[in-house]
Amino acid sequence: MNTWLVVINVAALLVLVGVLFYMQRRHVSFSNRVFAGLGLGILFGLALNLIYGTDSETLADSVDWFNIIGSGYVRFLQMIVMPLVFISILAAFTKVTTGKNFGKTAGLILGMLVGTTALAAAIGIGSAVAFNLDASELVQGSAEMERGAALEERSAEVADKTLPQQITELIPSNPFLDLTGARPTSTIGVVIFAAFLGVAYLGIARKEPENAAMVKKGIDAIYALVMRVVKLILRLTPYGILAIMTRTVATSDFGAIANLGKFVIASYVALIAMFLIHLVIITLNGLNPITYLKKTSETLLFAFTSRSSAGALPLNIKTQTDRLGLPDATANFAGSFGLSIGQNGCAGIYPAMLAVMIAPSVGINPLDPGFIATLIVVVAISSFGVAGVGGGATFAAILVLSAMNLPVALAGVLISVEPLIDMGRTALNVSGSMTAGVTAANVNKEVDRDVYNGDIRSQPIDA
Repeated sequence: MNTWLVVINVAALLVLVGVLFYMQRRHVSFSNRVFAGLGLGILFGLALNLIYGTDSETLADSVDWFNIIGSGYVRFLQMIVMPLVFISILAAFTKVTTGKNFGKTAGLILGMLVGTTALAAAIGIGSAVAFNLDASELVQGSAEMERGAALEERSAEVADKTLPQQITELIPSNPFLDLTGARPTSTIGVVIFAAFLGVAYLGIARKEPENAAMVKKGIDAIYALVMRVVKLILRLTPYGILAIMTRTVATSDFGAIANLGKFVIASYVALIAMFLIHLVIITLNGLNPITYLKKTSETLLFAFTSRSSAGALPLNIKTQTDRLGLPDATANFAGSFGLSIGQNGCAGIYPAMLAVMIAPSVGINPLDPGFIATLIVVVAISSFGVAGVGGGATFAAILVLSAMNLPVALAGVLISVEPLIDMGRTALNVSGSMTAGVTAANVNKEVDRDVYNGDIRSQPIDA
């Protein structure tokens, strides 16, 4: 290793950080700073990749330093996820008029999330079949085999439990433990606990309005505090994106990506197809899909680059309320539920494609109607409890493949293209939650169409 080269590489990254900081001081918009971080990261990462190659010790040590910014940013997002999910769900209950459309709104949002996930699974199946994906044809290197072994080890834990037992484990026995994110299903546990507290609040509001007012004031204060912390973290986004994209591109094995090019293309064909269905749903709600695309683009870009549905939650909620004209309660429900239920990309398309791709390796015909129907149902059920930050798609894949009695280890061959595909999956997850929110609000006739059709320039969502 050449220490001076590492110092030069780190110094170069810090110069780029300085450029983004200068843009912030000059009040350049949040979205433009994120775009700048994305572009600079890709270019810098590509330069490092071309200069050092992926096996360079110098590059590995440089990336280790880059991770202080990149991985540090992700850890900040993970730090705030559980408090954010908890208080967002709880605040949603305080923002509804007691009894008014509450059950209907929650039911519509949950139905849309699970329904679109089932539809996403069908699209993933169709794309995998159309591209004739077959996991047995893929070459496994040492990294892929190591990843496959790790997945098998995790799947063994899942396989030891029946489906009813897995469903039972979604119920939190210790909500404070779930607030630490200790379990794979901690997110749904926090959602359930917050929902119980929210329902309890509605009961107090009906019978003890004075106490309810005090509770609401406290919840609103905590919500404001947590959202302020989130805003501080979001200000770091351009820097985090810069470091993350630099690391991703610099360490990418483009040869391996080329070998898996068909899977990458098939994945993005499915992701784009499902996003177009989101636009169709928006149109069926009597709203302009182009307007939806324009007003959600910044939030979807953030989700794409950060690969964190949970990290995008504040922007998700703000976009729904300030740009799409949805009520606060609906936006909070849709955004928060969408973190752990019915993620169209991570819990829908991805595990369905993997199952179809792996099925031929064990002699199963992926075109068998019974196999397809069972797979769609399993995907929809397994979409409950998927984490909103990192690893959610892997957990969903383990659940689905284990339930379908398919070998989990073959999923390890995709390790080299995971970051590339995960960006698109995350953006689709967030779009799915916003689509669910728009649909629920429209059915309840609560969409403010003046806001929806208003000038985007007067609706900033900058961090």
